[in-house]
Order: sequence, then structure tokens, then C-alpha cells
Amino acid sequence: MSNSDDFTYVGHATVLIELDGVRLLTDPVLRPRIGPLVRHGPLPAPHLTAGLDAVLISHLHRDHADLASLRRLGRGTRLLVPPGSRRFFERHGFSEVGELAPGESSEVGPLTVTAVEADHDGGKRRGAPAVVPVGFTIAGSRRVYFAGDTDLFDGMGDLAPKLDLALLPVWGWGPTLGPGHLDPAGAARAAALLSPRLAVPIHWGTLYPLGLGRLRPGRLLLPAHEFATETRRLAPQVATRVLSPGESASLA
Repeated sequence: MSNSDDFTYVGHATVLIELDGVRLLTDPVLRPRIGPLVRHGPLPAPHLTAGLDAVLISHLHRDHADLASLRRLGRGTRLLVPPGSRRFFERHGFSEVGELAPGESSEVGPLTVTAVEADHDGGKRRGAPAVVPVGFTIAGSRRVYFAGDTDLFDGMGDLAPKLDLALLPVWGWGPTLGPGHLDPAGAARAAALLSPRLAVPIHWGTLYPLGLGRLRPGRLLLPAHEFATETRRLAPQVATRVLSPGESASLA
């Protein structure tokens, strides 16, 4: 267990949250490639995925629920997953799987992890029924919101009062963005609604189609900085910090 209260943007939607001696990892993608998507930036250092207390899975899209990455963590790793997906993970050999529907909570050491609403396609995988996507709040000595993948929705501003940190998706994995996602301007509006002490952009700068990083690098490199600029305009009370994949910061 770590005694520090830190977080590390591992890349894409994968964040290591270290709080009150507990280590949580979100939506792990730990490989250099997923299908046509290649990883930009460093692979995760081994210590980032050691000694985890739980893994949070927001939905079943392959860039959020990568089975090969989860197997690297061990099939006995505790998984907290969206409703409708427990049997999918159990069929793939994972033994410690708990579903959380929006509003439901689970204790992980001294922390309370609560699933919350998300406006997104939950992802269809072979052998899994329709899955309800979720985000998560994490409450201990500090309060953290991990959005997973979502668009703006009614009630977002009431998800979690007095947030210390909001981890907000600001893009996807390609040069265009489909429905059910936040772009930089939408993520800035989310930051204004949530009003956390600190907002950090995720879901950017990591996965991109093979070859497009050289041909059309803008959507790989710019969304986080556009988010920070727009958040300063819309929500000047919210501090922002842009972390490159692999970079850490303190929750203090």
C-alpha cells in the first residue's frame, strides 16, 4: 500500500488513484496496440499496476475493458464493473467481480466507490447482454470523480459535491468524435457543472489509428490543452492540470 495521495495518468482512460493507502486503477489499457489503435507515449511502468486493491471498469468498449490488459493484472484482481457485465468477466476467468449500478456502492478498504450515471453506449461484447455504462465517485479523505466515457447529462452537477478531483474525458481515439463523448468544450462545461477543486483531462494523447499520428496529429495532441483553456474561461474557480501519459500529480 502507498501512503501518498497521488494519481497517475497512465494513458487513455487508465488512471492510477492512490488514496488513503488504497490503489485503484481505472479502465486498464496496458498494451502497445489494440486492433488498429497504436499507443503513443510510454508503456506503463510495472510498479504502476502492482499491488492493486481494485480495478474500476466503466463499460465494455475494448479501449476501456481490454481483457489482455486485465489478465496481466491477474484473474484474482478485484473488479468493480457495470451492471450486466459480471458474467462476461467471470466467463473469461476473473473470480472477484462485483457489479455496481448507478447509485450502488462498494467499500474498498477505507474508501467508498459508488457507480454514477454516464451518457454513453455501454458497449456490446460477445457473450454479454446490453450493459449500462457508469462513471465512479471515490470517497475517502478526498473525493474523486472518474467519468469513464460520457456526454453531458441532466444531474451531472449533482453527482458529487465538494470534489477534490474530476477526471474528465476530452476526446476519443481518432480524428473525429462520435455521440456519447465529451469534446474539450463539453468537458469544460462538465467542469463548470461539477466545480471540482482540480480537473484533469483524460481519454486523449494515447491511442490513435496507425499512421494518423503523423498525418493528422491535431486530435491526438491538442484536446487537453483546448480543455484547459476553455475551463479557465467557463469555470475560473476550477484549477486544471494537463498530465502527459505516465505523469503523476498529488491530490493534496
